Amino acid sequence: MKAELEAIHRAGVPGVWAEVRENGEVWRGAAGDVTPDVRHRIGSVTKTFTAAAIMQLVERGKIGLDTPVHGDATVRTLLNMTSGLADYRFLAFPSLLEGSSQSLEDNQFRHFYPRELIKLGVDAPAVPPGTYSNTGYLLLGRLIEKVTGMTAERWITRHVIERAGLHNTMFPTGTRIEGPHPPMYEALFGLLDPPRDYSVYDMSWVGVSASLISTVEDLNLFFSALLDGKVVSRKSLAEMQKTRPVVAFDGSTVEYGLGLHRHGEFWGHDGSVWGAGTWSFHSADGRRQVTLAVNLQRWHDPAIDEALKAFQLKATQL
Repeated sequence: MKAELEAIHRAGVPGVWAEVRENGEVWRGAAGDVTPDVRHRIGSVTKTFTAAAIMQLVERGKIGLDTPVHGDATVRTLLNMTSGLADYRFLAFPSLLEGSSQSLEDNQFRHFYPRELIKLGVDAPAVPPGTYSNTGYLLLGRLIEKVTGMTAERWITRHVIERAGLHNTMFPTGTRIEGPHPPMYEALFGLLDPPRDYSVYDMSWVGVSASLISTVEDLNLFFSALLDGKVVSRKSLAEMQKTRPVVAFDGSTVEYGLGLHRHGEFWGHDGSVWGAGTWSFHSADGRRQVTLAVNLQRWHDPAIDEALKAFQLKATQL
């Protein structure tokens, strides 16, 4: 798989790194100016952690999957993206609709509060159920706080991250990533040329929806524990694996459950924030695990897409 990583780098990604596990054997590799052990922003893979925390509260009888949260939206419909609540990203970053990157500059050090982002989403016109949205996961974060009396970040850390035995996974406490990490280049489909490093950024704009920092090793450990029933119960996991078609931000349709994607015979999640991308998928039987990270996002080059698909295909061959 080293050759496939090198191909992604040659296609134009500055840094790419991965960890693949098969039947107890671990392979790590990297191409470009990175190493396999660096920390990075994992984007919407955070949603699986938040969903696991919600399922733990369901198991404790603190909430129900059909508990109303906002209007007709329930815990379940927020988790599986069928609530019809719009995403707020273009309202928080309005220049993106005008073909400008100015909002990324304006918001780099801006601190957003969940309530203001939620308000943007819930006040916007409804979208068809099955449309990907961060708004619902911020609402779920507020629900965690209401039920537990502590911040959602602290609850998720204590009951999901620590329970899974992770040591390099954390919510950001400032604009910088502590420890070794690569630059994270955002291209914005050519609007930023050359791509700009956004590894320093206030991630309050996504909160418990997409702000976690982790490593490829920790993500494999997390999904191993989750799919083995060590983070949530087998019953909860079965609920998380009930999927429906959801239209993602890039227009593709994914089979989405309660904070989990299905990708063929694999389960997991992918994620993207400014300059950082993650792809983490795992066979249901635990035999094969694949986590890949890149430090370039929103390129406009089919060669990169083809190289990524080649790696994913080879890495997920059972």
